Amino acid sequence: MDYFIIIPAHNEEGFLEPTLNAVFGQHLLPKKVVVVNDNSTDGTEAIIDQFCERFPNLIKLNITSPEIHLPGSKVVNAFSKGLKLLDDDYGFMVKLDADIVLPPNYFERVGRIFNEDPKVGIAGGFAYEKDESGRWKLNHPMNKDHVRGAFKAYGKSCFEAIGGLRSAMGWDTVDELLAKYHGFKVYTDASLQVRHLRPTGNAYSKKARLYQGKAMYTMRYGFFITVIASLKMAIKQGKTLVFFHNLRGYLTAKGRKVDFMVTEEEGRFIRKYRWQGILKKLT
Repeated sequence: MDYFIIIPAHNEEGFLEPTLNAVFGQHLLPKKVVVVNDNSTDGTEAIIDQFCERFPNLIKLNITSPEIHLPGSKVVNAFSKGLKLLDDDYGFMVKLDADIVLPPNYFERVGRIFNEDPKVGIAGGFAYEKDESGRWKLNHPMNKDHVRGAFKAYGKSCFEAIGGLRSAMGWDTVDELLAKYHGFKVYTDASLQVRHLRPTGNAYSKKARLYQGKAMYTMRYGFFITVIASLKMAIKQGKTLVFFHNLRGYLTAKGRKVDFMVTEEEGRFIRKYRWQGILKKLT
């Protein structure tokens, strides 16, 4: 099964080399890889150039964008620009971060998952990060049926059905909700242990946390689901302020009548799906 990989990269000289070594060390090699060098000021471009000399199916794309790292928009905008360089002759599409090391059988297994069940729309493994003692430990902050945005693979029919990725925080949640809306499944394989070299959230600004509530509004969660989801996040992270930041972001977006990421019909499906999940955990 042919597949494409798009890697947005901004100042990733400390991580990009092991990421690309893992990509080109796959048992099932990609048809094409696009590394989108997003306004890097370090040695990122030099690393890309070195790999371009070795691998003819690697494409470098230099772009410019604002320096500020806002979760969602920056990385998805870079991904979308890389997407324009590719055709539609593929089996699955991969959005991969520049600080990820994959096991060599990763895409061989992902390709088999898509081949065995056409209803699987999104597939991936689980993230591991180093703890203070240097051991690699599971760090999968959401439900086990969620594929982290750092290493998502989309079956072609699903990727087309959901209309690609949304350029906003929450893109890696709404994509799975829309996949389910269109009748696709999300498949996670615990045997695929992915090493995340940079701990989650280290590059995010404090201001960006307010965007989580805004994302819940634009996904049409509604106020009560937002309250429940925010409480869960605050408890899991051990930070009371997370709850209040989320609500502030939600209410601010509502007051400003920010554009939604989904249609009314998709929003009804999302709320119903979320309520079913909440009630299931309570019973």
